[in-house]
Amino acid sequence: MKRYKAAAIIIIIHGLIEISGLFSALPIWLGAEQAAWIPFDPPSPEIAIAGLIWGVIRLIGGIGLYKNLKWGLALSFITCAKALAMMMTILPFGIMDGILSGTALILILIQYFGKKKIIE
Repeated sequence: MKRYKAAAIIIIIHGLIEISGLFSALPIWLGAEQAAWIPFDPPSPEIAIAGLIWGVIRLIGGIGLYKNLKWGLALSFITCAKALAMMMTILPFGIMDGILSGTALILILIQYFGKKKIIE
């Protein structure tokens, strides 16, 4: 159970990071000047809203996993696998996706399968 809790915390943090992407772009969308020290262009509203939706789904899955609910396990597995599959399309931010989702997915799989052998 400890590995599920650790994975859940990582997934919740990852969800919060996804959601925060929307808030980082709001001032610029509302007409503020982009600061010279910000090294990237703000995401388009469509991408930011998609990130918000995905972050909320990831957050819900992490909370379900933290509470040891089966649907939380399934949703967390799906979000981690999706993030690993898509991480190359959103570089450089995909690196953090890979680190967080990969770590959480490994913890989930180790906890779920334990020391079971492929062939007994």
